[in-house]
Amino acid sequence: MVKLTCILRRKPGMSPEEFHAYWRDVHGPLVAGTRSGSHVLRYEQHHRPLDDYGLGGSGDEGTYDGVTEQWFASMDEYRAHITEPDFATVWTDLPNFLDVERLAFVLTEAPVVVMDGPRH
Repeated sequence: MVKLTCILRRKPGMSPEEFHAYWRDVHGPLVAGTRSGSHVLRYEQHHRPLDDYGLGGSGDEGTYDGVTEQWFASMDEYRAHITEPDFATVWTDLPNFLDVERLAFVLTEAPVVVMDGPRH
């Protein structure tokens, strides 16, 4: 199992509400509807709660807006995902809602479980 985790910031000038709506209602379905997306076993969007904005001051510019996770059966499936011709459609959509200059991502293997449940 391989997981792609991306830490996201909305593009400058985009409100949190606009960002989350676009990511959920436009980008997510775009990924799911592509041949590239067919290599993804699971695609998760972890949205920052809207009521969390403003707590960090200065409009929270520069803070993170969410995390996405895409799960793949193997590195070969991940490579197949990014080499599909329609992957370019997904990639070129990113500047519509993300600060692509500050996009951070990492590929990881299956997790090492350190703790599972409460420890009493």
